[in-house]
Amino acid sequence: MQLLTHTPRFDAESATRIAEELFGLRARARVLPSERDQNFLLSDEPGRKFVLKIANAMESLSLLEAQYAALEHLRERVTFCPRVVANLDGELIGREAEHYVRLVTYLPGTPLAEVTPHSTELLRDFGRKLALLDRALADFDHPAVHRDFHWDLANGNRVIDAHGELVDETSLRELVLESRCKVNTDLRRSVIHGDANDYNVLVEGDRVVGLIDFGDIVHSWTVGNLAVALAYVVLGKEEPRAAAAHVVDAYEREFPLFLEEREILWPLVRLRLAMSVCLAAYQQSLRPENEYLKISQRAIAETLPRLF
Repeated sequence: MQLLTHTPRFDAESATRIAEELFGLRARARVLPSERDQNFLLSDEPGRKFVLKIANAMESLSLLEAQYAALEHLRERVTFCPRVVANLDGELIGREAEHYVRLVTYLPGTPLAEVTPHSTELLRDFGRKLALLDRALADFDHPAVHRDFHWDLANGNRVIDAHGELVDETSLRELVLESRCKVNTDLRRSVIHGDANDYNVLVEGDRVVGLIDFGDIVHSWTVGNLAVALAYVVLGKEEPRAAAAHVVDAYEREFPLFLEEREILWPLVRLRLAMSVCLAAYQQSLRPENEYLKISQRAIAETLPRLF
């Protein structure tokens, strides 16, 4: 969690300069929301768009290389992930002061969080795309993603134990503490995206056209990727299980779950939401000015009771 004290703090003018100096790209820059890094949308005169990613000062080079290795692995396997752009030196990762800098292609689309309602067709396409991603990553690996990461569902109980008491609202705090779950440690493992939240999923009509931000990539429970996605699909839904069922059914048509994965899926959904509440409470205690950290907390407080 020391990452939060090493967040880059560049403005749009600086991002414009960095884009030209490192990538030869003359473009306007607009800040995009992020938790621990900085992202800027770049738009040039011909109308092309890119995302400039400035990494947290504590982010390791090996982990950034792993993210890009995953994107290169996916390049010929899926159509809905960003592509990496080399800098003027022909390198995929540059440097600005103490921060690593990267450039990826921009994927058009509307964040799933801003699309209402979620049609059955959209939910099913989301499930199918997740399955294609997990299947494509099943034979990918990199040493850097075998890491102890605070957002990894495998650390969920530990996160609740460490920060659950920081949740102000009594009823929500009780549900958060109740969301601890016992998981079979022999669950199938693979490299997963790890953060298919509703702001990282881009939509056009009834189709998912983009899955962005591989910053949470980790070697963990394979079913965890689906659980994270479902945690955000069910937010605000009157019938959360019905919405989740459309995603899961389409997912399994492409990438079947094992019995033990089906049994633990719903508890993992609750666990992810409880982790989000706990980590947001902790992060807000450190950075009360960061509104991004509060985006989904109200919806979680309303939804979590329905999941029990």
